[in-house]
Amino acid sequence: MTDGFGRKIEYLRLSVTDLCNLRCQYCMGPEGVEKRDHRDILSHEEIEEIVRAAVKLGVRKVRVTGGEPLVRPGIVDICRRIGAIGGVEELCVTTNGLRLPELAGALHKAGVCRLNISLDTLRPERYCEITRVGSLEKALAGLEAARAAGFPAPKLNCVLMGGVNDDEIPDFVAMTEREPVSVRFIELMPIGPCRDWDKSRFIPADAVLRAVPELTPVGGDGVARLYRLPGAAGTVGLIRPVSDHFCPACNRIRITADGKLKPCLHSATELPLRGLHGEALEAAIGAGILAKPQRHHLEAGSDSMRNMNAIGG
Repeated sequence: MTDGFGRKIEYLRLSVTDLCNLRCQYCMGPEGVEKRDHRDILSHEEIEEIVRAAVKLGVRKVRVTGGEPLVRPGIVDICRRIGAIGGVEELCVTTNGLRLPELAGALHKAGVCRLNISLDTLRPERYCEITRVGSLEKALAGLEAARAAGFPAPKLNCVLMGGVNDDEIPDFVAMTEREPVSVRFIELMPIGPCRDWDKSRFIPADAVLRAVPELTPVGGDGVARLYRLPGAAGTVGLIRPVSDHFCPACNRIRITADGKLKPCLHSATELPLRGLHGEALEAAIGAGILAKPQRHHLEAGSDSMRNMNAIGG
C-alpha cells in the first residue's frame, strides 16, 4: 500500500515493550519507566493478528523493538509467530545485546534473520555513564553470542553525541577494518529527555567523514548512506534524520507496545488498533498509512508525545 505521497509502505517497526534493562540518558530518566500491567500491552495473539493484517497491506519487513525487546517475557514465541507468517520476508530485532548470550540461539531458530545491536561507546566507564546501569563487557558478550548463533555480521547502532562519544569515531570505524560489521552512526534527535540538551550535543553525521576522511562512499542501505575504508571488511553507515532527513524515502510505520499505530516517529498522531479484527483492523492500519505526514520538522523538535523507549526508534 502507498501513502498519500506515493511512498510504498513495506516496513513495520513493532515495539513489544517500553521496558528496558538500561537507562540510557538520551532515552529515559534515571528512574526508568513505570511497569505496565500485563493487560495494557499487546498479547502474543494480538501481535500476530496485527502483523498479519499489515502484511495483507504490503508490509514485508518487520523489526521487533522495545524498549529492550529481549526483556519481554515470551519474546522467542513472539518472533516465532511473526516469522511463520507468510509474506514476512525479513524479521529483525534491535537490541542492546545484554540478553543475547541466553537468547541468541533461540531467536535464530525462531526465524529472526538479523540483529541490530545498540552500542554507543567502546569504553567501559563511559558505557556505564551513558546507560547508567550497564556493562560493556555484557554487551560485547552479546555480540559474540550473536556470531556464535549463526547470525550474519550485525549492524552496530551508535548514537552520535557531541562531547560525549564523538571522540570515539575513529575507534568505531577501525572495527570495520578487521570485521565484516556495519557500524552505523545515528544523529541524536531532540526527543524525550534530550529535547532540551545543549545544542553542542547535536552534531551532524558528517562529523564522521571529517574525523576519518579516508572513508569513501559505496552506496546506500535503507536510510543509511554507506562508506568504507580502503580494503576494509565492513562498512560505515551514516543516518541523518536531522541534518538531511530521509522522509521522502521513508517506507515504515510503527506500532507501540500498547497497540497504537504511529504513522511517523516524530508525529503526535496515534491510531488505536486494539480490539479491532479482520477488515476493521486492516482499515485502521490503512488509515494510519494514509495519515503518514510528508516529513517531520525536527528543527523545531519532535512532536511525539512519547519518549523513544515507548516507540522503538
